[in-house]
Order: sequence, then structure tokens, then C-alpha cells
Amino acid sequence: MDPFTQLLETAQNRRLPPVHLWQPERVGSIDIRIAADGTWFHEGVAIRRIAIARVFSTILRLENGQHYLVTPPEKLAIEVEDAPFIAVDMESSGEGRERRLVFATNLDDAVQADAEHPITVAGTPAEPRPYVEVRDGLRALIARSVFYRLVDIAETESSGEVSIWSAGARFVLGQATD
Repeated sequence: MDPFTQLLETAQNRRLPPVHLWQPERVGSIDIRIAADGTWFHEGVAIRRIAIARVFSTILRLENGQHYLVTPPEKLAIEVEDAPFIAVDMESSGEGRERRLVFATNLDDAVQADAEHPITVAGTPAEPRPYVEVRDGLRALIARSVFYRLVDIAETESSGEVSIWSAGARFVLGQATD
């Protein structure tokens, strides 16, 4: 099976807890921080076991700009410096308007960029900060090397916009520079 199909199947088959349905009575905070580079910390110490971070990532929820770890009895606020995920790889299939892009994250999530999972670019033209939505408002910062690959296959419009299509949706990555 080719890498694109494998990644797409991962995206389609991932089962997650129904955190959107849980409305716990206990609300608090916990000293967990996700650094801008995607490293998870608990009480200032890096979480070395990636399996623990993966489990925590499945119970993440974003509400009013605040990230929480949510279980049926408890909702705990955590700190996220930038985005809770990093898109560390990308596979592309097709070209032009028929292209489909699937991103893999540092925590083994996979997401196809489409109208529900848009690619957005914040920051400045000199320092772009590209993201893809993973689920329910939770974003992945697209790693610089992946963004370079994305820009390399993008198209430059006559207006100077650099854009790319995925799953029938068009995403503007920035303006072409001389």
C-alpha cells in the first residue's frame, strides 16, 4: 500500500473518546504544558514516554481559546504555547483541484486537509506560521520542512497568491515574493 493511502486510512479509522459529549462537574487546572516544539511537560519535566502524550492528546478539547484535558468526571486546563500538535509529514495524491493532502502529526494523528480541516497561515511573510486543523478547533503547526514541501507543490496565481487545493478546497499559503 502506498504511503498516501496508509496515511489516509489512519485518518479515517482513528477512534477517539467522545470528549465533546462529556460535561464534567469538576473543573480545575493541572501543570501540563505543551511547548511550541510539541514537547509535553508535567510539573516542568518533559514527558519522555510518547505513549502518555498520545493518550493525553486523545482527550484534548478547546473551549473559548483554552485547552483542556477532559474525562467524564473532570476537566483540567493546560497550557499550550502554540498548537497542541506538530504536522511532521505530508503525503500528496493527485494534482491541481484534484489534489488531496494528508498530514501526519507528532502524536500519530493523521488528517486530510479539506473544508473541515483547513490549512491556515498566521505570522508574517518573513516568518509564516502554517497550521492544519486536526479536529474540533485543535490545530497542528506544520513543521518548516513540511511547509517547504507544501509550497513547492503549490501554484502561484496571476494575482501573486500562492495556493494549493486539497479535497476540493483551496488554501492560500501566502504571496509570491521576488
